[in-house]
Amino acid sequence: MPFTYILYSAKLDKYYVGACTDIERRLYEHNIGHSKFTSTGTPWVVVHNEIFETLQEAKRREAYIKKQKSRKYIERLFGKIP
Repeated sequence: MPFTYILYSAKLDKYYVGACTDIERRLYEHNIGHSKFTSTGTPWVVVHNEIFETLQEAKRREAYIKKQKSRKYIERLFGKIP
């Protein structure tokens, strides 16, 4: 099942946006240092995810969220700020 997901690192106080078909495996990979960017922010936690019919749709949503370049936009997605 394809997902767009947002991870949060309290250590870095940063968010990471991605898309995948297996969110549990992907979170595990981020937390073991599989990705250079996320290796410095462990532990990462999933704060938001959206389910899609196709990986292409999930990647489109990922690109849209990243294009916003806004922490406030991301935090509004999961209700951290109204």
